[in-house]
Amino acid sequence: MNREVKTCQNCHQEFTIEPDDFSFYEKIQVPPPTFCPDCRMVRRMSFRNERTIYRRKCDLCGKDKISIYAPDAPYAVYCYDCFYADNWDQLTSGRDYDFSRPFFEQYRELALRAPKLGLQASHDLVNSEYGNHFAGDKNCYLVFASIGNEDCMYCNYVNYSKTIVDGLRVLKSESCFDSIDCQNCNSLFFSQQCQDSLGSSFLYNCRGCSNCFMCSNLVRKNYCVRNKQYSKEEYQKIMNGIDFGSEKDIEALKNEFKEMREKSLKKAVEGFNHEGSTGNYLINTKNCKNCFDVSSSENCKYVSYGNEAKDTMDAYAAYTTSELCYETVGSGAPAYNAKFCYLPWTGSNQTYCINAFSGCHNCFGCNHIHNKEYCILNKQYSKEEYEALVPKIIQHMKDMPYTDQKGRIYGYGEFFPSDLSPFAYNETIAQQYFPTVKEEALNAGYRWRDDENRNYGITKKAADLPDNVKEISGDILNEVIGCAHGQTCNEQCTQAFKILKDELEFYKKFNLPLPRLCPNCRHYERLKQRNPLKLWRRKCQCAGAKSEDGVYRNTVAHAHGKAHCPNEFETSYAPNKPDIVYCEECYNAEVV
Repeated sequence: MNREVKTCQNCHQEFTIEPDDFSFYEKIQVPPPTFCPDCRMVRRMSFRNERTIYRRKCDLCGKDKISIYAPDAPYAVYCYDCFYADNWDQLTSGRDYDFSRPFFEQYRELALRAPKLGLQASHDLVNSEYGNHFAGDKNCYLVFASIGNEDCMYCNYVNYSKTIVDGLRVLKSESCFDSIDCQNCNSLFFSQQCQDSLGSSFLYNCRGCSNCFMCSNLVRKNYCVRNKQYSKEEYQKIMNGIDFGSEKDIEALKNEFKEMREKSLKKAVEGFNHEGSTGNYLINTKNCKNCFDVSSSENCKYVSYGNEAKDTMDAYAAYTTSELCYETVGSGAPAYNAKFCYLPWTGSNQTYCINAFSGCHNCFGCNHIHNKEYCILNKQYSKEEYEALVPKIIQHMKDMPYTDQKGRIYGYGEFFPSDLSPFAYNETIAQQYFPTVKEEALNAGYRWRDDENRNYGITKKAADLPDNVKEISGDILNEVIGCAHGQTCNEQCTQAFKILKDELEFYKKFNLPLPRLCPNCRHYERLKQRNPLKLWRRKCQCAGAKSEDGVYRNTVAHAHGKAHCPNEFETSYAPNKPDIVYCEECYNAEVV
């Protein structure tokens, strides 16, 4: 089939469906989408509440629990132990399918009836009550979408690590602070995109480095300051003159780091061994198009955050292992042939299910069930009844589609309408990656949750904190600190925060200043340092002996000689940004 240009029924922009896309749709027997890739991504994200948590009572045992559902949410919400207990029937919410009404109307009613699992967490957590989408953590606080950590605080996508504070996408590391996209690192602070490095601060895109400061694009270097080599004694003398415990000094260093990062050479696609793939942060991928933060995967498209995914398209968080999945969020361990699903976890052949996990197979239109098979709208059927009824429902969805308040039409082949999401837009990751304001969200048909008047009773403003951590006493643990943003930002600011005992000990041990922003605002500050989930067509900026703008001068001769590099590529570095972007060949000539 030839490529086809369509108009998105949501944003009304044109988008292209390639022949390979049509082949995939035919393989899994779904019609082509009517939303463009970006609008499909936002729609999926509007169902994933990752970081917004509340305290509310379990509606079965009555105990106070942490939940992703607000206390006023119109659902029965069960804690982990109650949800998986045998003392209630999870199929009492089920109903017969009604062919006189659109499928999504019926699903909305089912979603209101079915009790919800209050938190996406495993049973093996130890002293780690505050978090979500996490497993195997010990002594962790406000850690989200993470696994196998110990003594970590204020982290997202941090895995198999210990003593990480304010981390984003950190893997197999220890004693790191304010670090982003780092792995196999130890005692690394204020750094980004580093591997196998230790005892260093303010590093960007460094590998195998130790005892380095304010450096970028270094490989296997020691005792470097601002990309200049020093002796061990010289390095130590320079470092002794820097007070990392001073907030004022650290802010100045952060500004210097930002400027250094902007002027540093960038590779078009971060990662390695990404054969026939486009996107960013790709490791060991093959034929993965428009994918981000994906590893060990093949034949994927429009996937963000994935590992060991295969033949999967339009997915967020497609993990070990997702195969033949389409329009899904949180698939894996494993998931096979899941279509239009949220958390099809350890299951197969699921369609239009939300939280049908822990061994659900052959389910259609189910909500919050586990270990079930051949269910439709949470009602049990025999194998023969199920297989006879599902094709009729699919045809009915095509013949009688659902229309939302904005006139958008949802038949079979579209993910759930966002107005069926149990969360407001600003409770979900959609607000993180596609931030908006209340008026725009409501106009687009999303719900919005207004900030609550918490009346925290702030006892100390951020501006009134002592500059140096050496001046901080244990009395700070009793203070309620006002976030410097004061809810004037659009970053889910919590208005106030407290310093924990373990947190203070961490700052004291590593001589780091106290934060002035609440955990949510700090999280958004880290997100801003990563590239967007979007690609632009650009050409290599290597102009022979230097970059086009003359800011970067090449250190060696390149294969194309003195002529401008002819290579073009797709990259997540926007053309209107000051980044200097080289193709992989030119970058490797300079850095590797």
